[in-house]
Amino acid sequence: MSKSRVVLGVGGGIAAYKACEVLRGLTESGHDVRVVPTEAALNFVGAATFEALSGHPVHTGVFTEVPEVQHVRIGKEADLVLIVPATANLLAKAAHGIADDLLTNTLLTARCPVAFFPAMHTEMWEHPATRHNVELLRSRGSVVTEPAAGRLTGKDTGKGRLADPEEIVDLARLLLARPDALPRDLVGKRVVVSAGGTREPLDPVRYLGNRSSGKQGYALARVAAQRGAEVTLIAAHTVAMPDPAGVTIERVSTAEQLRQAVHTAAKPADVVVMAAAVADFRPANLATHKIKKSDDQPDPTITLDRNADILAELVANRAPGQLIVGFAAETGDEHGSVLDHARAKLRRKGSDLLVVNAVGDGKAFEVEDNSGWLLGADGSERAIPLGAKVQLAAAVWDAVVDLSTR
Repeated sequence: MSKSRVVLGVGGGIAAYKACEVLRGLTESGHDVRVVPTEAALNFVGAATFEALSGHPVHTGVFTEVPEVQHVRIGKEADLVLIVPATANLLAKAAHGIADDLLTNTLLTARCPVAFFPAMHTEMWEHPATRHNVELLRSRGSVVTEPAAGRLTGKDTGKGRLADPEEIVDLARLLLARPDALPRDLVGKRVVVSAGGTREPLDPVRYLGNRSSGKQGYALARVAAQRGAEVTLIAAHTVAMPDPAGVTIERVSTAEQLRQAVHTAAKPADVVVMAAAVADFRPANLATHKIKKSDDQPDPTITLDRNADILAELVANRAPGQLIVGFAAETGDEHGSVLDHARAKLRRKGSDLLVVNAVGDGKAFEVEDNSGWLLGADGSERAIPLGAKVQLAAAVWDAVVDLSTR
């Protein structure tokens, strides 16, 4: 991406230390990041740390560098403002226009996208005052993300944990590319997303698998949750990634386990997105012991059985009004191009949308960015340019919302 100017506002909560990881992720992506903490935040992380990581001086008040009019200039020049963590106090001040330090003044002068990443105890997040402030900020166009659930301060556990820094950087990247990418247009929708690659065991050690990292499926779940959906993620094997905030995750291994989990979760769902790379075949026989190499025995022959076509089953058994999105990883050959094969697959499967990725040579699998095409059952076709996988995810949800409102 081109270099952007990002303001990283840091609230006075214990999660302030995670802002350092967000800062590092953004600067390593090439962005110019200015940290504006509250005075309380400096009780958790010192100004010197933020200055060393950002390369900019750190101030909290409006009476430093007065001739430069910082309390106006910083917000006006920013391409994106992130608040990490957004405490209940900061949300309240932002919602009611209180400007009593450099950060809250910056929020009033910013004319770029502003995104709040909340972190607080569950009781504070669920309090009517906080809920009102969140809705007020959202109604004005600010992004207020859903927090994660997990360990909080002390022994408490619940919703209100700060989203993982990797996720925050991912969503920041999305908002810099597309400021309108996180509208609350999936509120009330129940969504199922599958992700990752299945593994079909051959013996206690070996399995048949594929190169899917699960990153695209996780991006789809992450964006859907932040657009307001109730999301269930059925995750097969993936690379190490943080759980998307606000998402219910069920972990599976084999194609049959994924099949059962998806069918169960899909029954009440409004939208099902099959982004997982499901094995087409499985070994017909599972050895109970490790298959040994032997010089005096012939090499073993592996017989394969066909796995069920989960996408086709979902289409055949869909509930009225349910939308189904499939994924196709394709290569061209002597019989046709990537799009030729994808169009034929869409006709066979009968899904409402098919996301097509050309694979091979570092494309789609095990990489951070993705591109492809979005094919509709109505004959529509749209190219999705190369960008972060959350950008492709946002394009898919745009298409889903468009279909559901027709």
